[in-house]
Amino acid sequence: MELFADVLVDSVVDTIKLIPFLLLTYIAMEALEHGTAGTAERLIARADKSGPVVGAALGALPQCGFSAMAATLYAGRVISAGTLVAVILSTSDELIPVFMANRVNFGQMAAIVGIKVLIGMVVGLVVDVILRALHKAGDGHPHIAELCARAHCHCGDAYLPEPSDHGHAHAHGHAHDHGHVHTHEHGHAHDHVHTHDHGHAHDHDHAGHGRWWHIVHSALIHTGEVSLFIFGITLVFGLAIELLGQEALAGALGTHPVRAVFLSALIGLIPNCGASVAISQLYIDGTLATGPMLAGLLVSGGMGLLVLFRTNYDQHQNVEIAAFVYAVGVTCGLVASALGIVF
Repeated sequence: MELFADVLVDSVVDTIKLIPFLLLTYIAMEALEHGTAGTAERLIARADKSGPVVGAALGALPQCGFSAMAATLYAGRVISAGTLVAVILSTSDELIPVFMANRVNFGQMAAIVGIKVLIGMVVGLVVDVILRALHKAGDGHPHIAELCARAHCHCGDAYLPEPSDHGHAHAHGHAHDHGHVHTHEHGHAHDHVHTHDHGHAHDHDHAGHGRWWHIVHSALIHTGEVSLFIFGITLVFGLAIELLGQEALAGALGTHPVRAVFLSALIGLIPNCGASVAISQLYIDGTLATGPMLAGLLVSGGMGLLVLFRTNYDQHQNVEIAAFVYAVGVTCGLVASALGIVF
């Protein structure tokens, strides 16, 4: 019972950490959809070229929230597939905190994080180049409305302010003053400006307030749905990792170097911070060699893949992305083992 309570608390904490990232991402996406139209699309088209570079750099920060943000943005086709892959591969998740807690040499930690970032940038750029060459990079436009429609949050409903009695009164007053233009020309001009400006300000404020409430409301719905999904899956995998135990993982990973690469990358796919903690700790303890460690930590992209499966409608595409990330992790791990690279 104590084990369940610990995992439950950890799952709640991990989910709460992601909520600000998800909420800000959805607010930005809703604002993009409702307020910037063609300008935003031009910015996205230009950013696609350097997206993997920026994404990989952000992923290096010790916070798994960026991969969740990237997955959400990709589901709305705001960023490219290459940028998403770059973020997942470079995400450090719990690597830096575990290394710092164990007082690992800073140069060693920086080398591992640096190689992850470099691999993320290169692979992400190559992915985008290939997809563009094959004309599979999408149409260059965000598809946030489709994302909202699948969530049934009515994000795409236009906000139309209802006319108020106050607004009608001003319209009537204006018509009445217009009838006296020849006899009270100066007074009419004064009244006309006053009533027109006041009514315009009233409508503008009403529409602006309603539009922003609509954006925030939709973002809250999306965030709540995804957060509940993340919490449930995190709890299940957290329990599985705790029940299995780090000793059992060490035994499975330490028996054969090549098999260890494949198994470590498979563990890295587990959408739980415990996966990167276990891989990092086993490496520090000397149980895991550089190749398996690199494979596992490249694949361990925090909650990115989990959020992708929840938000992106094309599950076949999600499987392809997850399999590709796994293949990259395994390949890099095998190359590192073959070359005898040691950090």
